[in-house]
Amino acid sequence: MPEYQTHDYDVLVIGAGGAGLRAAIEASANGVRVGVITKSLLGKAHTVMAEGGIAAALSNTDERDDWKVHFADTMRGGQYVNNWRMAELHAKEAPERVRELEAWGALFDRTKDGRILQRNFGGHRYPRLAHVGDRTGLEMIRTLQDHGIHLGMEVHMEATVLKLLKDDQGRIAGAFGYERERGRFLLFHAKAVVLATGGIGRAYKVTSNSWEYTGDGHSLAYDAGASLMDMEFVQFHPTGMIWPPSVCGILVTEGVRGEGGVLKNIEGRRFMFDDIPENYRSQTADNEEEGWRYTQGDRDARRPPELLTRDHVARCIMREIREGRGSPHGGVYLDIAWIKNRIPKGAEHIKRKLPSMYHQFKQLADIDITEEPMEVGPTTHYMMGGVRVDADTQMSDVPGLFAAGECAAGLHGANRLGGNSLSDLLVFGKRAGEHAARFANKNGSATRLRLDSEQIKSLAHTALAAFEREGESPYDVQFDLQDLMQKLVGIVRREEEMRGALDGIEQLKKRAEAVAVAGNREYNGGWHTALDLPHLLSVSEMITRAAIERKESRGAHFREDYPQKNDSEWRCNIVVRRSESGQMTVRRQPIPEMPCELKQIISEMK
Repeated sequence: MPEYQTHDYDVLVIGAGGAGLRAAIEASANGVRVGVITKSLLGKAHTVMAEGGIAAALSNTDERDDWKVHFADTMRGGQYVNNWRMAELHAKEAPERVRELEAWGALFDRTKDGRILQRNFGGHRYPRLAHVGDRTGLEMIRTLQDHGIHLGMEVHMEATVLKLLKDDQGRIAGAFGYERERGRFLLFHAKAVVLATGGIGRAYKVTSNSWEYTGDGHSLAYDAGASLMDMEFVQFHPTGMIWPPSVCGILVTEGVRGEGGVLKNIEGRRFMFDDIPENYRSQTADNEEEGWRYTQGDRDARRPPELLTRDHVARCIMREIREGRGSPHGGVYLDIAWIKNRIPKGAEHIKRKLPSMYHQFKQLADIDITEEPMEVGPTTHYMMGGVRVDADTQMSDVPGLFAAGECAAGLHGANRLGGNSLSDLLVFGKRAGEHAARFANKNGSATRLRLDSEQIKSLAHTALAAFEREGESPYDVQFDLQDLMQKLVGIVRREEEMRGALDGIEQLKKRAEAVAVAGNREYNGGWHTALDLPHLLSVSEMITRAAIERKESRGAHFREDYPQKNDSEWRCNIVVRRSESGQMTVRRQPIPEMPCELKQIISEMK
């Protein structure tokens, strides 16, 4: 019989990033016992890498901004396949969540009269991002961690969940996992579970995501019977580092462009002026001087084309690279140094506004961004798709299973606007924690999960199987999967290539079932990778099947064989679910009718 530790909670939160910590804080505030599981150390979640800011219509920098403009921007950026109720709640509640964070001790950059300063960002009509230089995510995590740890939540660091457990009525009843450091198994009893596990970036070769982002939450929910939605929409951030190779994919914040950075090709030309979408033309500058005035706060100027939505900017960069106008290492140039002579003490201004970017390029690439341009290219960044949840409660269609943040779907539709991710974590992390606590209290008399020794032995045996056989390294399988997804299901997609990707994924599944690891369970990175592979393969198949199904181009999903958007057939969501026989099913889901008052807001904003 394998040894394991048992823990009992009312609410179990899986993930300790912004959404997980905010959910744990709210659940604790509602008087329930809360446990938090994090794959890394507390304070090291991927949220700390978020740089640009928190999108919220505080109206501090431009009083014309309000929740209605934010709502309309979010819906337009998501190509109108968003969950409109989530977009409404997000736009209305984000300002309160930011002020709450400020009250808990977050230190924001300030206007001259002491209010929270807000900066421009792609797809946002007005300056809307509350920020702390370019280290906003780090400040968010510091604040949430300091506030939450005093509310009594218990944290299990360096632990991974392998399976969600349900009772005989189909409700979530706990989770089974292990300690990454020592390899001991963990059994959690819980009346409700909140998934806050982030994204899927490690399924791709070039990504800004940290090592934790292996699609755990998406895969765990799928295996538990939950529906997932919008899995075809994978956002490729336009600007990641591309040189030297050791730093390929590391994010270069959109804040660089928000502060005046411009994109140029090898000819030194600002190519973004070449292709401005018709629906953004009235808001976008048609000359360099007007775009510069906009970034300096001129209310009458229009925004530069570098601040168009991320999907559009990424495709424009790829066009320049494919047509031979890219930089020497296969990207384009992002230049912030040009403003040095436009404002007093320009170099000091750049360092003050973008301290992380200055140090990142100086230390990793030996480039002084106040003197020379950066080489950048698209990098896998964010998953718009995830667990299909109720907008108000964040509960999935599995009773007791909630999701928030990047592993939940709905808010962002086909393309996320920069900065909406951090406010998403706060708004829906709070809602998930609140309603998970209510569910736990309501179901407090539910029968405790009972696992017999054979069930526990089976779960442990599956986890340890790689130690008992000889075979190839799990790293080889992971590298081949990443290469396959990057080449065949990347920024530009074609049906025949994606069909080939499905065949490749099936072969990789067989290889994953036969991988072997050596040594023991302590500090064994190969074992961790072997256990990550089923998650990575599962989400890769979901992405590919959903992308094949959507025969149009919309937002982050670009089909070269169907290059146009088709609202008559495809203004809908694609839902993925596991059938009773274990097969992955894909179906279209009509979008519920939007209320007349919200339609009116969008019409007015156009």
